[in-house]
Amino acid sequence: MASGLQQVGVKFKQFDYVTDFSDHFYHLRAMSKKSNVNDGKVHNKNSVNRIMKEWEILEKHLPESIFVRVYEGRIDLLRAAIIGAEKTPYHHGLFFFDILFPSDYPNKPPKVRYHSFGLRLNPNLYGDGFVCLSLLNTWVGHETEMWDPLNSTILQVLLSLQGLVLNEKPYYNEPGAKPAWSWENYNADVFTLSCKTMLFLLHNPLRNFEAIIAAHFREHGSTILRACIAYRECRVCIGFFNGDDSNAPSSKKKIRISKKFKNSMDELYPNLFEAFNGIGAPLQNLPEKLMNDIDIQQKPVKGIISRLKTFWEAIMSY
Repeated sequence: MASGLQQVGVKFKQFDYVTDFSDHFYHLRAMSKKSNVNDGKVHNKNSVNRIMKEWEILEKHLPESIFVRVYEGRIDLLRAAIIGAEKTPYHHGLFFFDILFPSDYPNKPPKVRYHSFGLRLNPNLYGDGFVCLSLLNTWVGHETEMWDPLNSTILQVLLSLQGLVLNEKPYYNEPGAKPAWSWENYNADVFTLSCKTMLFLLHNPLRNFEAIIAAHFREHGSTILRACIAYRECRVCIGFFNGDDSNAPSSKKKIRISKKFKNSMDELYPNLFEAFNGIGAPLQNLPEKLMNDIDIQQKPVKGIISRLKTFWEAIMSY
């Protein structure tokens, strides 16, 4: 998904240098003295040269759906934001990862932490932020899938997170996944958690990404809300809303959603509407809240009562 995010006519850089790393996970972890992670000084000349090369690769080859910020005072730290791809339950979401280059990089792979806000919206992304990925050597894979000090790069890590982790059917990322609990049900939970993540980001934006977060949801807020409506009304398979309100289901199979998902959308939608409206997203012709099943059932009755009232008033006027 091309972002093309702009603010006052200026397009945001995909790659940029910043100074404030005070809320970076690995900085905070070191400050809490729970870990002996780098102090920001990479003494190994080969590691420094390799990190500089990584920066060049990112600056030249990042897709428009990934933003990266590196720190002038901490060469060992990096933060990335990935936009969820279309035709996945992550569509239009923003997903943040804090990265640490170890002191002997690239002999060891980078350390990566996901900003989960306590939510597990993927089998590979744990609620505590742990990232399970062969390329990071945090999951057992074929030798060709593991970290290769000579050839593997941060760009490959980011593209793997976007394409292999945040994918169309993340349910099947779970080893031994069985069809008894369908991928459709899992996608419903994922979309719900993605919406909750949006609210966390809007209320507590990560440093150096405040403007990007606001601009992204200002641009896509309307589409996200219309997707909530389409999924709630069973008009589109969850994850496949393409921005067109007349969008048809991706298959001829009747779409079913759980009461849990309906209730989640009924609860989240007004909060999303308020948050998007607060940053100036164009939300014309969109309701401030969804009609729940009781409202839908009562609507025909209210319509009949209204017509009878009009009819009776017309008779009484003679």
